[in-house]
Amino acid sequence: MKAFTYERARTPIEAAAAAERHPGSRFIAGGTNLLDLMKLEIEAPPHLIDVNDLKLDKIEATGDGGLRIGALVLNTDLASDARVRRDYAVLSRALLAGASAQLRNKATTAGNLLQRTRCPYFYDTNLPCNKRVPGSGCSAIGGYTRNHAIVGQSEACIATHPSDMAVAMQLLDAGVETVRANGATRVIPIADFYRLPGTTPHIENSLQSGELITGVVLPRPLGGVHSYSKVRDRASYAFALISVAAIVQKDGSGRVALGGVAHKPWRVPAADAALPRGARATVDTLLAGARTTDENAYKIPLVQRTLEAVLVDAKKGQTA
Repeated sequence: MKAFTYERARTPIEAAAAAERHPGSRFIAGGTNLLDLMKLEIEAPPHLIDVNDLKLDKIEATGDGGLRIGALVLNTDLASDARVRRDYAVLSRALLAGASAQLRNKATTAGNLLQRTRCPYFYDTNLPCNKRVPGSGCSAIGGYTRNHAIVGQSEACIATHPSDMAVAMQLLDAGVETVRANGATRVIPIADFYRLPGTTPHIENSLQSGELITGVVLPRPLGGVHSYSKVRDRASYAFALISVAAIVQKDGSGRVALGGVAHKPWRVPAADAALPRGARATVDTLLAGARTTDENAYKIPLVQRTLEAVLVDAKKGQTA
């Protein structure tokens, strides 16, 4: 690990101002992803800004019947909150599927949103990677691609997004609250928060330099059966080969989002309209234009079979 300087911020604006003063700095809370990246010298920020004292660890009702989740709410606390379990069950299930209990006890809401890909080529500093060193090339293209993207990829990157929580947030139409050093705030719709790789896969979201996430806002809850089904190589502590998040109503309508298939949580609004026609029609829309390899072509039928199971359970009033 390379040398760095450190400071502890007392307010969100103070944290954002510190980031503005120190180009290339990073915010740190739980550090469950950042510290690994630093130890491997994938990231070497010259300055760390500790945000643990910012008092952003509350889950509060909003005036329009939704919830505001502070950026520092721990994954364990969010998954176990009675309001989340009752009204946003897909989020609770995604969090519980996301990591070990030890990590959930440390990982924060904002950190979960900002975790970086687990592409093995990204983690191997001996190989070119456009996410790690822009313009160096993508070793995954032409390499072993079993876990890589089948939609939304580019000639510069085929990595997938690792967060389970973010898939549920995408399904729920969450908004990401931020603040800058000058006090300016905004709410970024989750659909606009993550970027596809294009020619700049190292730019993974729409945050501006120094901008700090202060919370996530969920709109009024949606009724129906909430499901989060994650398919992985082992039963625990593994990232998704694919995942299906869905909310299904009694009449078969609803919405669906996918994980493990793209550079960001994957949702296609037109696919929601196809849901009453069944899994095949929905997946045809969700994965239209998919580009697969011999190693990851299995993801298309796997998504379809998983969604079929979700829809069967939804008709029975069951959850996954």
